[in-house]
Amino acid sequence: MSKYLLIMRGTDETNAAMMANLDEMMATTRRFIEDMMKADVLVAAEGLDDPRQGVVVDFGGEAPVVTDGPYGETRELFGGYFLLDVATRQEAVEWAKRVPAVRGSKIEVRRVAEADEVPQGGESNGQA
Repeated sequence: MSKYLLIMRGTDETNAAMMANLDEMMATTRRFIEDMMKADVLVAAEGLDDPRQGVVVDFGGEAPVVTDGPYGETRELFGGYFLLDVATRQEAVEWAKRVPAVRGSKIEVRRVAEADEVPQGGESNGQA
């Protein structure tokens, strides 16, 4: 079994569409979560607060710069996630295809690296 993160990505437009049908979206999401629990694949699920309530810490200069939200030129916002423990990437993709989402949003599927896959000490895999 491997863990996969289903990352919910939306835009201002998709977030507005979701808010317009919030009660229906929440009911559909609850059923989806129940289905994942019955299948014993759900590890965690969280939604994030309004991006205007967040901050960005930018490490582009000498010292980190903190900027209050909204993020300005961001085209997609990370809105929450489902963490699943499934046998294959394809199984994670099948669950992702069932996520209650509005047209125009995206679900990114990423495998969570195991502790023994992370480079230790002087090891390097060529990625920053």
